[in-house]
Amino acid sequence: MSDDERESWYDEDAGPLVRLYAVTHGRSDNARPELDMLTLVVNASAGVRPRRPDPEYAEILRLSRTALSVAEVAAHLNLPLTSTKILVGDLIDDGQLKYRSPDPKPDAVARNPELLRAVLRGIQAI
Repeated sequence: MSDDERESWYDEDAGPLVRLYAVTHGRSDNARPELDMLTLVVNASAGVRPRRPDPEYAEILRLSRTALSVAEVAAHLNLPLTSTKILVGDLIDDGQLKYRSPDPKPDAVARNPELLRAVLRGIQAI
């Protein structure tokens, strides 16, 4: 088998192929249940190098120079939300990110039909 045949499954446009468990160092549980997709994170250590050597941590700190939601960070990193929450939690534990979770008022949202209609219109526009 030639090298071309062995490498034929690989597409150069795919970028680096790294398993998610390698990115999160084998962790799959969320140690920070207060983090959700709407939680805002911001870099609390501007100009300080990340304590962790993985490139994902440096990218999260770069992205969070202005407040971003965890969902936005996940989209920029092209990682699943669960993996991103683990990485963000690590940086919070290191004191390099600050976070603010949204107020948990699901009853107020559920009782506001105009807000629900606006969300539905937004989804339909996509």
